[in-house]
Amino acid sequence: MSPSKDALPLTDWPLSKKPSGMKVVFTWRRADHRDEALRLLGDEHAGVLALELDVTDRSAFARAADAAEDAFGPLHLFAGNAGVGIRAGAAEASFKDWDWGLGVNLGGVINGIVTLLPRMRAHGQGAHLLATSSSSGLLAGGGIGVYTTAKFALMGLMESLREELAGQNVGVSVFCPGFVRSNLLESEKMRPQALLNEVEKPSTLAPSPQEEAMMRKFMAADMDPRCAAVQVLAGIRRDDLYIFTHQEFAQPTRERMEALLAAFPAEEAPRARAMVARRFMSQMYALERDRLLAQRKR
Repeated sequence: MSPSKDALPLTDWPLSKKPSGMKVVFTWRRADHRDEALRLLGDEHAGVLALELDVTDRSAFARAADAAEDAFGPLHLFAGNAGVGIRAGAAEASFKDWDWGLGVNLGGVINGIVTLLPRMRAHGQGAHLLATSSSSGLLAGGGIGVYTTAKFALMGLMESLREELAGQNVGVSVFCPGFVRSNLLESEKMRPQALLNEVEKPSTLAPSPQEEAMMRKFMAADMDPRCAAVQVLAGIRRDDLYIFTHQEFAQPTRERMEALLAAFPAEEAPRARAMVARRFMSQMYALERDRLLAQRKR
């Protein structure tokens, strides 16, 4: 589906299932997760295809794309949402922690874009690319440096694509949710055998039953994933670059931006140097800011 510029207000999109005109292909690694997704999508699965896929396997990604096209025709929306909640801090992460965390959280999205974007451009019918970053793509903290690194990188990736694909009828959005109920706590159960650490470290172990119970208690207060999905769909239809769901991260993000600005030299740059810099500066940020501010006034 090509995103419409005339988006419906969020209040017009209830949690109950409402047709959006899409046929859906989703990928899975565990059969119980697949079955859970099918239940959420309803009893009628004529427009739904579930494909087993490891997003780090590029050849398998291409085969999955072929299967999706064989089933439903040209692809119009890519949602790179696969992720692992690796708890490794950057200061003590092993090479295997980095390979797993970046391979799925960043590499999986890259593999999807490299595989699908040429197909989307070829059919010329309009398309949209969406990647799930995180509030951890805006703010560091929590001792999860491997995860944070990947999510920050996704922000740069999608911003770059937004600028590069401007005017080509391919929208680009980056989704940065806060805490949403999900299966992220089960990530370590899916770590490949080849990427298990030889020496166990507390921060990279799977949570103990007690820790998992405590985290699930906190997660019970998190956003319903259907609420997040409603906002994602609305953001795609508006062709928003940034899709945020949790207002509570606005203030710390503002403080981060202010810290960045405060770190710049106070003296003006020489004119010649400033002219060179302007040649490489994008208008994308100002355009997105002005568009969002105009939407709020309406």
